[in-house]
Amino acid sequence: MQQPPMRIQRLSALAEIPPDQWNALVRDDNPFLRHEFLDALERHHCVGERTGWLPWHLVCYDDQQHLLAAAPLYVKDNSYGEFVFDWGWADAYRRHGLSYYPKLVGAVPFTPATGQRLLLAPDAPVAAARAIVAHALEDVERHGFSSLHWLFNNDEDMALLDECGFLRRCGCQFHWRNAGYRDFTDFLDTLTSKKRKNIKRERRLVQEAGLTLQILHGPEISEAQWRAFHHFYRSTFHRLGGMPTLTLSFFQEISQTLGNRLVLVSAKAGSQDVAVAISLRSATTLYGRHWGCQETYDSLHFELCYYQGLEYCIEHGLTRFEPGAQGEHKIYRGFLPTLTQSAHWLAHPGFREAVADFLKRETPAVESYARELTQHSPYRAPLHPTSC
Repeated sequence: MQQPPMRIQRLSALAEIPPDQWNALVRDDNPFLRHEFLDALERHHCVGERTGWLPWHLVCYDDQQHLLAAAPLYVKDNSYGEFVFDWGWADAYRRHGLSYYPKLVGAVPFTPATGQRLLLAPDAPVAAARAIVAHALEDVERHGFSSLHWLFNNDEDMALLDECGFLRRCGCQFHWRNAGYRDFTDFLDTLTSKKRKNIKRERRLVQEAGLTLQILHGPEISEAQWRAFHHFYRSTFHRLGGMPTLTLSFFQEISQTLGNRLVLVSAKAGSQDVAVAISLRSATTLYGRHWGCQETYDSLHFELCYYQGLEYCIEHGLTRFEPGAQGEHKIYRGFLPTLTQSAHWLAHPGFREAVADFLKRETPAVESYARELTQHSPYRAPLHPTSC
């Protein structure tokens, strides 16, 4: 069957495309892929030369100028904020007198959340997504990029990238799935006695501290609260030796434009805010993103970042909770090992072969790691992880 004519265009800023056109391609109302989120990153200088994320978005139109497909892409001169660690690959290039940077990356900056990376209109042919992948590969050759990477892909996009010859890489996070729980107690009843008692103890410690907890959605958060919360956010990065890339003005804007998709849990001691957990939600999933505190309270991190989020998912009928990258301690609180997927294409034939060999050895190790951790599941019923 002959495919309709298609035209690929590169955008140097998301503002070059109308928000309603872009958002029509976003499934599950994913907040990280919406025009409001990605555009705010650019206009508030969270991405750009300062952080080494230069927008290189691709869009695909048919001959009637209907938007068929799109992909958020960035030219990177570092590997910060990706959460799929390839520092060793970059070092190997350097030791052989080659440059790994710049590279081209399809991802949501600073966001290790699974989702679409090849945005496709509901009635568009898959060939439109393939055309974007082909054009991106041509850009690698035309502009001398070392490689092309798509990170935290969903299964559909990963299958297409497999077909296009990309190398598959597995990672491991810890996610929670809602089994139709009626309330938090119903969830606790599925856990072993020891894990159930530990969660109850941690929640009791927060209650005994006399803190007031509050859930706020974007438009409900005042300017004064955002200033306090952004200070907490920055302090977490500074304490851990990282770089806080998201600006106060960015948070203030998306709290209005994303509305109830932004979910914030705060803790007060008297009238003073002392801690905050910032999450975003889609139609089905809650994504835990940032945490910060001014004072230390026993188990407060677990309450704000995990237990309040679990209760929120149950109350609002959300089916998944992705609380962020890493963290084996999440297992004992109901989050189980979940394999993630990324796709990689390296222009240099020798390094492509070397990375392929590395991944043949790394993938079984990651799968074994997930299986081993699943043995520590807090649930009474046995569970089995899938392969990457």
